[in-house]
Amino acid sequence: MERVLILCAMTLGPACAAAHPHVFVDTELRVQVDGNGMLTGVELVWEYDDLYSLLLFEDMGLDPDGDGRLNPEEEARLAGFDMNWIEGYEGDLYLRTDQESIVLGPPQPRETTVVNARIRTVHYRSVDPVPADAVKIRAYDPTFYTAYDLKSVTASGACSTQIKEADIDAAFALTEKLIGEMAADADEDAYPEVGEAFASTVVVSCVNCSGRVWPHSPRWPYGFGRWAAWPM
Repeated sequence: MERVLILCAMTLGPACAAAHPHVFVDTELRVQVDGNGMLTGVELVWEYDDLYSLLLFEDMGLDPDGDGRLNPEEEARLAGFDMNWIEGYEGDLYLRTDQESIVLGPPQPRETTVVNARIRTVHYRSVDPVPADAVKIRAYDPTFYTAYDLKSVTASGACSTQIKEADIDAAFALTEKLIGEMAADADEDAYPEVGEAFASTVVVSCVNCSGRVWPHSPRWPYGFGRWAAWPM
């Protein structure tokens, strides 16, 4: 993420202040796959950056002694703070197949803790079962206000995951182009939504007990790995 900020300053100059993220979240994805190779949900871990955690503590009147630790009462007040989603918010998690986007269930909060003065939350999103090998996963804020840095991605069962990193240079080139096309007096809210361009892509591979890749269901006729391009 440091490289993102450096490139932002180099390529966008003053526009970088509006174009770069303001909140940084170290992210873990735990992909849930059943014994038939069907993806049934994703557990997410969000660990917020030091500054955002500190600002939230101050805003909520937590950790008055500044030791980066919360007592049980303070932890109870903090629990679920990031689960009050406005209507239409996708949770900054996107799953899709070649043919369609996958609808995720509402967030199910599981844990809120503070680790090394940083807020760490865990929640779960369910999906209707879909062949895991037909799905690719991305975590991003379309507005790029929040940056999600994938630190760990795992899958249950006989499945493995691979992270395909985003092309950061291409993402900033797109950002520079779109900002250059904006009117000089445009409001900050009019800045282009470029978060997707900076997002890495997660793919899942599963094998059955014989060591073979799980076959497709008739519902998913296309071969594994033949991913459609993500729209920009």
